[in-house]
Amino acid sequence: MSKVQLNQQSGISRWWRVAGGLSMNMALGTLYGWSVFVAPLEARFGWKRADTSMVFTIAVIVFALSFVVAGRIQDKFGPLVCSLTGGILVSLGFFLCSYTTSLGYLYVCFGVIGGLGNGFGYATPIPVMAKWFPDKRGLAVGLAVGGYGAGSAIFGPLAQLKLIPAYGLSATFQILGAIFLVMTMVGAVLLRNPPPAYRPDGWAPAAQSAAAREFTPGEMLRTPTFYLMWVGYALGCSAGLMVISQLVPFAKSMGIAAAALSTMTLVLGAAGNASGRILSGWMSDRLGRINVLRTMIAISIVAMPALYAAGSNVALLYAGVFVVYWCYGTQLSVNGVAASDFWGTRNAGINYGLLFTAWGVAGIIGPRIGGVLYDRYHNYQAAFHTAAVLAAVALLCELGARRPTQDRKNFV
Repeated sequence: MSKVQLNQQSGISRWWRVAGGLSMNMALGTLYGWSVFVAPLEARFGWKRADTSMVFTIAVIVFALSFVVAGRIQDKFGPLVCSLTGGILVSLGFFLCSYTTSLGYLYVCFGVIGGLGNGFGYATPIPVMAKWFPDKRGLAVGLAVGGYGAGSAIFGPLAQLKLIPAYGLSATFQILGAIFLVMTMVGAVLLRNPPPAYRPDGWAPAAQSAAAREFTPGEMLRTPTFYLMWVGYALGCSAGLMVISQLVPFAKSMGIAAAALSTMTLVLGAAGNASGRILSGWMSDRLGRINVLRTMIAISIVAMPALYAAGSNVALLYAGVFVVYWCYGTQLSVNGVAASDFWGTRNAGINYGLLFTAWGVAGIIGPRIGGVLYDRYHNYQAAFHTAAVLAAVALLCELGARRPTQDRKNFV
């Protein structure tokens, strides 16, 4: 088969890789739908909110840490090992949750096993998309990881409104585990790397891209850009996760009805998250990765206090929630693309895994700020304004970030 024929065939098949990433991430993204299980678990076992919220915290930490290891495995052995491992673990974690009788058991099943499944499953789509789509990298990665934001919008309401009322909590965990197994196995089969030196038909890299350096993890860690982007990623996501973690109690404190809360958190928020990942990824192909990150973080600075000021006005609150989730989703999409652009695709798994640890730190900082400041002041004003300050510092970091070059003067 000629190179032209190979590229044409690959050009058709590469969109199936996007479908595989979407299927994988829709299953993994139910991590964001954890809140729908909180009330039924607390009602059954009498647990406190601090106890059940720790489940999500453990999952986030394990997710971020295992992503680094999974990224290295993905770079060395290819995407199949990681994607199969991730799919099996996240499905097993959900299924085992159906036998929950203690907090410790739940911490292990959802927090550790589910977190590992997320880390291994999520480590695959971004490097695979980056290699298949050098011409449309932002759009392809955005579409693939957009499924992570959309997963909670689909399976959260399905579990809360249909499965739990009809079949009970235990059976719901088992049903979801079975569904996720099918989805992730389909995704794993479709997620494959392109042939060596693959280029889409009719595409030629720009001169700067053609001469780009393939950074090893050690070399990446010696560029100032990594640390600026890491801090910007951590603080920008901390601001978003503060709002996400406190949105329901904040809205309740403003007198928002339960029906409006469900729409806002499970549908509107997830839609904003998915839209930010997809459309901001597409925008970054045209406007540049750092430019889009700077723009969305700047919008976050205004959106955080504006969301608090919206108060009990449902329409304004909905608009604010959509914007905040959009800006948050942007960072999860565009940072992944920027890592491949800046430091190359050969070690994209481990390199982005190291950058992604910023999100794990944000998963601790953001919710903690919201809870501590609310306990101190008994309202959310200080929390939302602090989130805006964090976003402002993140913007300063992104303003200082530049594409690394091969010149040694750009190394620490």
